[in-house]
Amino acid sequence: MVDLSVDLAGLRLRNPLLSASGTFGHGLEMGGFVAPEALGAWVSKTVTLEPRHGNPAPRIAETEAGFLNSIGLENRGVEHYEREVLPTLVGADTLIVTNIGGKQLEDFAAMAERLGERPEIHAFEVNLSCPNVQGAKLQYSTDPDLAERTIASVRTKTSKPIFAKLSPNVARIGEIAKAVEAGGADGITAVNTLLGMSVDWRSRRPGLALVQGGYSGTGIKPVALRCAWECARSVSIPIIGCGGIATADDVLEFLVAGCTAVQVGTASFSDPGLLAGLPAQLEALLESAGIPRLSDLIGTIRDGREAASPSASPKPATQVARS
Repeated sequence: MVDLSVDLAGLRLRNPLLSASGTFGHGLEMGGFVAPEALGAWVSKTVTLEPRHGNPAPRIAETEAGFLNSIGLENRGVEHYEREVLPTLVGADTLIVTNIGGKQLEDFAAMAERLGERPEIHAFEVNLSCPNVQGAKLQYSTDPDLAERTIASVRTKTSKPIFAKLSPNVARIGEIAKAVEAGGADGITAVNTLLGMSVDWRSRRPGLALVQGGYSGTGIKPVALRCAWECARSVSIPIIGCGGIATADDVLEFLVAGCTAVQVGTASFSDPGLLAGLPAQLEALLESAGIPRLSDLIGTIRDGREAASPSASPKPATQVARS
């Protein structure tokens, strides 16, 4: 029997699989396709202080190897989340991670203070990186000082684990990772969507009403994998890989690159039950490779130059630094 469990910032997960925010609803809407107990943790859609109507339509556009979205964090606000959603999560046989967002720094702290003691919530994911609000300025995930201060403000309001969700739309994501670690983050989700756009040359119209939006799907996997690897080698807190993950092999690649867990998002739109089948697939792959514990793979990536050298003798994999 292969052990799929991992320790994520003090939380014991039965396996490294999490749903990705914005792809599984607010609560257990996807429970008919994926039982909560199939996952290590269930991640909510972003919740904000006030209700948000989101961006104008069209706000989803299918494109090569994925799709673009410009939803704009549509949600009914924290009051509705507390009253209607959290009670439905009582007794769910998995860990619950609530994703929180805000227009200004104070909003993030207010959200953490309001929800910080709710027993249904096991951890918070702080959305610093949505490209579909405030004109895609991404100030919270491109300015290390602001990112650090935002996480620090949340840290003062809750003792629960905090995961900072970062953007791939930066030159040096490792610097942002260090900043949120300094601010008190217990982990990092790497990454949110890439900025992208589509256009119909015949009508001269863009695929999205706001022209640009977040690109997700299998096409972004190489970028997401590189970002996760860079974060893992820059900090000592655990990394949750996210971006283009659709198979058990993808999951294991992110773990070898240094991630402790992963999130699956866009792939669930084409196959809503995908996450339910991944644990058994992971077990089969690890058993065939003679690996009894999934955690043994975390951070075992080898130096690329060593792999490229035909004369180099095999050496043990080097573990990515972890505190």
